[in-house]
Order: sequence, then structure tokens, then C-alpha cells
Amino acid sequence: MKLTAEPETAPTYVRGIFRWIQRLLIVIGILALGYVGFRLLEARLYQVSAKRSLESQIQQERELELSLDLKKVPHEIQPKPPIKPGDLLGRLDIPKLGLSVAVLQGTSSRMLRLGTGHIEGTPLPGEPGNSAIAGHRDTFFRELKDIQKGDEIEFQTAVGLFRYEVDWAKVVAPDDTSVLAPSTESALTLVTCYPFYFVGPAPKRFVVRAHQE
Repeated sequence: MKLTAEPETAPTYVRGIFRWIQRLLIVIGILALGYVGFRLLEARLYQVSAKRSLESQIQQERELELSLDLKKVPHEIQPKPPIKPGDLLGRLDIPKLGLSVAVLQGTSSRMLRLGTGHIEGTPLPGEPGNSAIAGHRDTFFRELKDIQKGDEIEFQTAVGLFRYEVDWAKVVAPDDTSVLAPSTESALTLVTCYPFYFVGPAPKRFVVRAHQE
């Protein structure tokens, strides 16, 4: 009896283990999809909130300027409050590509998950010099793959709209920091990973340079 029972019991035991492994993999897959979905929803909700906040800031600035004009009060230049990581700087738009994304201060993993980030150490958009903004290739900066020379880039802040025209786009090594070098003109540099469709950490960087019009 033992000789006939053992061959039947072993395959049943193995099949049971495989079933549990399959169930575990299914659960892990569902959790992974749920996590990705949650992160995408979080980013979308933040983008909506950030753009509304920017529009509110723009309206407040306009009302302040109108009030000063009516009262004929000279516009005094107020000192700018220090910019902190995570602060909303403005909105980046590339009309031709249908790209519109909020820009935050800093490039931490959280900042780049919620939007695009201004690279610290470079001037703010609209200021003299080379301002740099980074974004993920698989989310907000995916559309950069179709950008061309001459395309217009807009950067809207609470105090004004700055327009740029694309000069070039190229692929560089990840340690090539020359694209962030200071500039005598007001320039805008967009940086993302490359290739755009690549599984895992991308080996190169895709860079777009534009000058202020």
C-alpha cells in the first residue's frame, strides 16, 4: 500500500504548492497595479490642484496691479520670499505637443512623481542664464520625443508669461553636465531619461535647449 500511495501523494503536494505560488503572484500583481494606479491618480490630482492654485495667484497679482494703477501708487519691488523645495514655480506648456505640467522646486523622487522639477543651482525660468527643468520620460516628459527645432515653449508664473523657442534636442551621457552650463542669454533646458521606451533605468539623457523670445 505504501508503494502505491506515495507516488500519488507527492504530485498532489507539488500541485498544491504551485497553486499557492500562482495565487501569490496574482496578489502581488494586483497590488503592484494598484500602487501604480494610486501614484498616477495622486499625480493627476496634484496637477489639477497646482494649476488651480497658479491661476488663483495670477488673478491676485492682476488685482493687485489694477488696484495700484487706480490709486496711482508706484509699483514697489517687493523682496521675493525664499523658494523652498516643493514650492510651485509655474506651469510649463508646449502647445504643439499638448504638454502642460506644473513645475515644482527641486528634483526629489516625490517632486518628479507629482510633476516636473526645477534643477537647483540653475536660474529660475525668465531670469538671465540657463534654467533647467527635469521630468520623467514615462510620465510628464514622454511627449518630448516629438519635439522639433522652432517649437514654442511657454512658462507661466504668477507674475508673467515667458516664451521660448527650441534651438535643438539631443541625446547625451548621464554624466554630461555641460548642458547645464551657465548661459549669457535667458535659456531653458529640459532634461529627461532616454530611450523613452526602455525597461529599467535608462542609460542616457534626452536634452532640449530653447532660448527666450
